[in-house]
Amino acid sequence: MIKRYLTKKIFVGDVAVGGDAPISVQSMTYTKTSDIEATVEQIRQLHFAGADIVRLAVPDMEAALALKAIKEQTSLPIVADIHFNYKLALEAAKVVDCIRFNPGNIGEQSRIKEIVKACKDRKIPVRIGVNCGSLEAQFEDKYGQTAKGMVESAIYNIKFLEDLDFTDIKISLKASDVQRTVEAYRMLRPLNHYPFHLGVTEAGTEFHSTIKSSIALGALLLDGIGDTLRVSMTGELEKEIEVGRAILKDAGIAKEGLNIISCPTCGRIEADLVSAVKEVEEATKHIKTPLNVSVMGCVVNAIGEAKSADVAIAYGKGSGLIIKKGEVIEKLPTDQLLQKFLEEVEKEANLKG
Repeated sequence: MIKRYLTKKIFVGDVAVGGDAPISVQSMTYTKTSDIEATVEQIRQLHFAGADIVRLAVPDMEAALALKAIKEQTSLPIVADIHFNYKLALEAAKVVDCIRFNPGNIGEQSRIKEIVKACKDRKIPVRIGVNCGSLEAQFEDKYGQTAKGMVESAIYNIKFLEDLDFTDIKISLKASDVQRTVEAYRMLRPLNHYPFHLGVTEAGTEFHSTIKSSIALGALLLDGIGDTLRVSMTGELEKEIEVGRAILKDAGIAKEGLNIISCPTCGRIEADLVSAVKEVEEATKHIKTPLNVSVMGCVVNAIGEAKSADVAIAYGKGSGLIIKKGEVIEKLPTDQLLQKFLEEVEKEANLKG
């Protein structure tokens, strides 16, 4: 059983982050935020993909002024992503649910004070977003672009906000590689009680991002570290949500939907296993009840795997077995096997649900 670090619970809109709240999954739109219609449509897509929170880039005042109209057309909590120009944060803070800024590129502390005051007045949280590639000069000069530099920057900025009597804070420490990312989060975690936003920044295409994020986020989650996350991906945003949810499920943290166990293809398989597994995935994607199901291409490992599965299918030569809770319930010709298996999965999901 994974024991999460106990962190302060804050709220981004109506989504709790930290404490005993479920680990939320985020994404970020790539439309021009000033294009209100396109941005609202992308937020809608993310909502249906299962996103809990969405972040919007605010690169100029036109984007900042568009936030009000966008906010009126969505129920998802919105985080405004601010770089360089603190005045954009002041405008965004009037309507959004959280302000994310990178202390390394905001500049003078007086500007950060104004951002904090605006957030305090509206009772919205701040995400201190420390990026390895844009540390304040005082930390990069001393530590270089290292995990230690990120941690020292975070500690400094947390203290600065605390001295302003502001503690509705969450923190991210992102590098573009796995090792520095994991090292930084692990180093900072015992030193404060604020919730952590996990992610590997600039993680690359769908393939590379999935690998990097699974390693880094998986390692941290298994350590009990993390309260919200984003899989940063060059590609379709729905995939960010899909991979993020899968990481939580396969780490054993989120208990939702099917855990499909299928054997690797080898010379023993007695059916088109690749097609069978794809059909199972497609036919069961609506099921939210947590179930373990096993799709095996031969009988060598099938019985053993089926012992821990709610429902299992084991292909043989010309026929196969349907197994529930380790007990064979039916032997059928191959062409009838998959349909019967799906019926039993639905039945089990309804029974448990």
